[in-house]
Amino acid sequence: MDSEAAREQLINRLRRRSDIDDPALEALQAVPRHEFVPDAGVEAAYADRPVPIGDGQTASAPSVVGLMCSLLGVGAGDDVLEVGTGCGYHAAVTAELVDPGGVYSVEYAPDLAADARERLSRLGYDAVRVRVGDGRKGWSEHAPYDAAYLTCAAPEIPDPVVDQVRDGGRVVAPVEAGGRRIGGQRLVSLRVGSDGVEREDHGGVRFVSMRGGGGDA
Repeated sequence: MDSEAAREQLINRLRRRSDIDDPALEALQAVPRHEFVPDAGVEAAYADRPVPIGDGQTASAPSVVGLMCSLLGVGAGDDVLEVGTGCGYHAAVTAELVDPGGVYSVEYAPDLAADARERLSRLGYDAVRVRVGDGRKGWSEHAPYDAAYLTCAAPEIPDPVVDQVRDGGRVVAPVEAGGRRIGGQRLVSLRVGSDGVEREDHGGVRFVSMRGGGGDA
């Protein structure tokens, strides 16, 4: 099966879900996932499951990326903070949603950051900027953001990330229940307001844990 047919089959399966909206589905369809996980092969690239990308990290399952993008509620012209670039797949999907806005991604591992930067540039995702750093600190130079998300699980969503999102914006992240490093993770969304944040739980998930500042899931 060629990549176009495999991607179409994936999107058709995801259309049956009620928790992924149409803009997220269109963004997922636009991104050639096999380019971000070339060692996996086309069949594995378009299966709805995580794919190893090296350095103990994985690229999230497309359904999880779609759900997180739907929860963010971003659109054209928005700027988004990502903690954990990984292979760049999630950033590319987000870039499709916010074009001509930008995605500002912080990656803890220098090698992953360099590979993602080259891949995103080659595929035309120039709106995604990648830097190496501690994702717990966010990327204050480009704040405030319209939304932010983590692709790695943390005991709690870092305060600097929340603080860099404008009032009315959303933050989506996997949170380790009780601060545990293994298991018990919940996908959480926050709506940031001038008088605090509103928090919602969207069910259990499984991501790699944050390494000092960022990873991928």
